[in-house]
Parts: sequence; C-alpha cells; structure tokens
Amino acid sequence: MDRTAVQSTNIRSIGYDMENETLEIQFNDGSIYHYFDVPIYDYDGIMKASSHGKYLAQHIKDSYHYERIN
Repeated sequence: MDRTAVQSTNIRSIGYDMENETLEIQFNDGSIYHYFDVPIYDYDGIMKASSHGKYLAQHIKDSYHYERIN
C-alpha cells in the first residue's frame, strides 16, 4: 500500500486501500497498523486534519478494529 508522508509528532505516513477500506498508519517509531472497514470520509478527514494524531485518537482508534502488522 502506498503511503503519504505527513507532518506529525507521532505519525510518519498514512495510506488507504479503497477497495478493502483499510487505513494504514506508520508511526514515527516504525510500527505500522492497519485499521479495518474505515470509510473514505475518515481517510479524507485524517489527511485534511490540522493534527493527524488528534484525528486518529478522536475518530479512528476506538472506532475501528485494528492490528499491528510489524
């Protein structure tokens, strides 16, 4: 999955698989998480947010099943 680098104190890059509605987050420590069944509006929201980490915490982390993949 292609990811886009973002300016964040916690997140290095963000990617999205539209077909599977999977959001991929790479954190600055190198860990990568997949968030499942994330609608496109939440991907758009995190990409447009002034704080990517705050958006993740408020709208995604506790709303969708996720898994660390590395």
